[in-house]
Amino acid sequence: MYNRFGISETVVKYGENAEGLLHERFHKIDKIAEYNQLKVISAMQECKVSESCFQMTSGYGYNDHGRDTLEKVYATLFKAEAALVRPQITCGTHALNIALSANLRPGDELLSPVGKPYDTLEEVIGIRESKGSLAEYGITYRQVDLLKDDKNGNLFDYEKIRLAISEKTKMISIQRSKGYQTRPTLSVKQIGELISFIKNVKPDIICMVDNCYGEFVELTEPTEVGADLCVGSLIKNPGGGLAPIGGYIVGKEEYVNNAAYRLTAPGLGKEVGASLGIIHSFYQGLFMAPTVVSGALKGAIFAASLYERLGYFVQPNSMEERYDIIQAIVLGTPEAIIAFCRGIQGAAPVDSFVLPEPWEMPGYDAKVIMAAGAFVSGSSIELSADAPIKPPYAVYFQGGLTWYHAKLGILNSLQYLVNEGIINDKKILDCMA
Repeated sequence: MYNRFGISETVVKYGENAEGLLHERFHKIDKIAEYNQLKVISAMQECKVSESCFQMTSGYGYNDHGRDTLEKVYATLFKAEAALVRPQITCGTHALNIALSANLRPGDELLSPVGKPYDTLEEVIGIRESKGSLAEYGITYRQVDLLKDDKNGNLFDYEKIRLAISEKTKMISIQRSKGYQTRPTLSVKQIGELISFIKNVKPDIICMVDNCYGEFVELTEPTEVGADLCVGSLIKNPGGGLAPIGGYIVGKEEYVNNAAYRLTAPGLGKEVGASLGIIHSFYQGLFMAPTVVSGALKGAIFAASLYERLGYFVQPNSMEERYDIIQAIVLGTPEAIIAFCRGIQGAAPVDSFVLPEPWEMPGYDAKVIMAAGAFVSGSSIELSADAPIKPPYAVYFQGGLTWYHAKLGILNSLQYLVNEGIINDKKILDCMA
């Protein structure tokens, strides 16, 4: 079957060899998916989801039963006091901006104890100058970098974090996923330990977690270990590939309500915001999410296994525990990144004939190449890969609505590297010897 996609017998056999070593890992992923699937069903039953929840509303959206019930489902799932789940939230960066700007005031300080934030947040915060940034409103920012070579396995520089927290420090932002970095993704347990330390230093600090790419990867979510706010995108994990837009903010009721007033208007808050006929996809996507995430995780582990055996640095490696769906692969050259991304695009059900090219993408400080032949534009729970064209020339692979599609994409990415002469068949055969 794979030969119809132009994938050679050598690459297929190499993939089969790698897959045969991953059965135990895959079984563990399936058990986590089973638990999370039951958790979603239980939350939907507890909140009495009914067919009437799927009805379209328009205009102001007053008394939108489906919207309000869905937010109860999210709050129940995340063991949180409240949730804001809306199609009016356009993306993960928008959701984070809402949560930050709603809960910070002029003179406050935002602290990241996990180093540099994701590229698009740099302009939100004001690290890079931009209209409407937090910096323009007199909100300052500090960060403490993660430890690099701690022999005890510690990631957090607790002493520097303690010293960085001041009277002005109102909010802590913890990015769970690696973003365009090759640092480890944070586990829910690690996040809980960090939050506990911070709360001991200053109990009234708001701890917000950027949960993008991490939902349903583990058995618990950050709000279960002390996070006051947890933020994410519906065109990533929790939308299950069906949500066409949207984002969520869950956590303490006070902070979620603040976010609602920022999203709509003071005095209106959660009372307005019609679901516009797409609420059905939010419910069904959430229902599908644990299974979809499990397929994406298998694809990430498969990619790590193939490429690490070929000598590339991968983060995480094929044997490490997984805390998000992203697989970083340091390919070392722009040519290798472009070939990889074209291989992913060539495996897509949509726009498979398109050749991705690096371009000046808004919010980034370097050209970015993106491969995503998706049913929902920009959906990174679907098979996708992207990379900034700058050292160390790492590509970030994620998604795949099914394991089989993720597998095809990874095999095709390797074939494109072979076609470009970056990897040869002998090297692949040597890895199987």
